[in-house]
Amino acid sequence: MASGLPFPFNSNKVLTKKKMLIPKRLKPGATIALIAPSSPPSAEKLAKALDNLQEFGFEVIEGKSLRKQNGFLAGSDQERLDDIHWAFADDAIDAVWCVRGGYGAGRLLHAIDYKLIRKHPKLFIGYSDVTALHLAFYQQCNLVTFHGPVAASDFPEDTLHHFQSVVMKGAANHLIQADPENLSGTELKPFTISHGTAQGALTGGNLTLLAALTGTKFSPEFKNRIVFIEEVGEQPYRIDRMLTQLLQGTDLSQAAGIALGVFNECEPKPGSPSFSLEDTLRNQLQNLNIPVVYGIPFGHVAHQATLPYGIQAELDADKQSLLLLESAVV
Repeated sequence: MASGLPFPFNSNKVLTKKKMLIPKRLKPGATIALIAPSSPPSAEKLAKALDNLQEFGFEVIEGKSLRKQNGFLAGSDQERLDDIHWAFADDAIDAVWCVRGGYGAGRLLHAIDYKLIRKHPKLFIGYSDVTALHLAFYQQCNLVTFHGPVAASDFPEDTLHHFQSVVMKGAANHLIQADPENLSGTELKPFTISHGTAQGALTGGNLTLLAALTGTKFSPEFKNRIVFIEEVGEQPYRIDRMLTQLLQGTDLSQAAGIALGVFNECEPKPGSPSFSLEDTLRNQLQNLNIPVVYGIPFGHVAHQATLPYGIQAELDADKQSLLLLESAVV
């Protein structure tokens, strides 16, 4: 596949080092607010989420809209917004955990009371569509939140290890290593796109959400940061389109490095004229002159790490690893 064109981008933003709000670590017996800020969970997923949290030994309080359905949303926008505000405002609640992703979190960003979030900083956990909330809390509140398993996720041994190390133990120098043994037969093995190492604060999330927020005040700053990106169920041409949007509309090309997760179910349909997923990623990212690696364990997969927004990390594209340099909790 021919190499893509370079993407010069001039940003008028003045970048400053943010003083992050660090939440308290999650302890055994903690009280968890379980919310659905996007789509409604199925009965099976909700039961699994409740079982997971109870097995952790946590107390669970359900958001009022957790069991509601309003089309493709878990209740109205106001109901889901109220659950977010309640979960942060109630000092009896130690952490806010999203039951699932789906769609709809982005509809709430303009109406969130960010002063309330800053006044009551606490653990906030989830991924996929929850990316919109992570980025808003990072941009508007400087709050360290956690791109990690939703409450209804699987928790194999490595996923549990990463979660407990980062969120409960507050480990610094926590290593996240690509592991081809934990991939299914249909998932790409890890590969390095551009060699080298880089350090910077972590930001990123689901590619669809990153592209959707381009041009809004919630779009993240990528310059000098380690950007992590994952996707699920998108054809290579759509991934190419979203990466093009980010490269033309943001300062992604000025990132310190890019860590790509495991892109699940993103190969072209059989018989369709298409580049492969690997060719698409290489074409878009190999000419940025920054370290880029595919296959770091996060995304829509069972084996996933927990990544804290705003925490300093080191990406080693040659070793295909990500090292969290700081504790993300106190």
